[in-house]
Amino acid sequence: MKLLRSQPPMTVRRRRPLRRHRGVAAVEFAFVAPIFFLMVLGIIEIGRAMMVQQVLINASRVGARRASMLSSTQQATIEAVEEYAAGVGVNGVVATVSPNPATATAGQPVTVDVTIGFNQVSWLPAPWLLGGRDLSSSSVMRKEGF
Repeated sequence: MKLLRSQPPMTVRRRRPLRRHRGVAAVEFAFVAPIFFLMVLGIIEIGRAMMVQQVLINASRVGARRASMLSSTQQATIEAVEEYAAGVGVNGVVATVSPNPATATAGQPVTVDVTIGFNQVSWLPAPWLLGGRDLSSSSVMRKEGF
């Protein structure tokens, strides 16, 4: 009978990274990071614009509802729009009402337009995506009465 010799234990040899591959991750990050951060800021800008647009839609509806009431005035309608917008954190809206609800006849459509510049509501110090554009909404309701 022949005895088997035991083999020496195998050693695990670690490979060192090649010197020419050092810093590759930093260079890749330098290329990708600006694009990634621009995308994130763009998404924030678009999201803010959509939120403010929805506030303007609701504010114009509130104003149109106020303008359609029998005892409504132009100033009361504008105040209702501004109060609604300020209540949800959008200050500085410009509301116009035509015709004047105080002089409108029953059944006549009354239009409320609400506008604000995106520069006034952007969270960025210098909005580059939607800077200089206006967000607006309009609602029409018929004057109540008989």
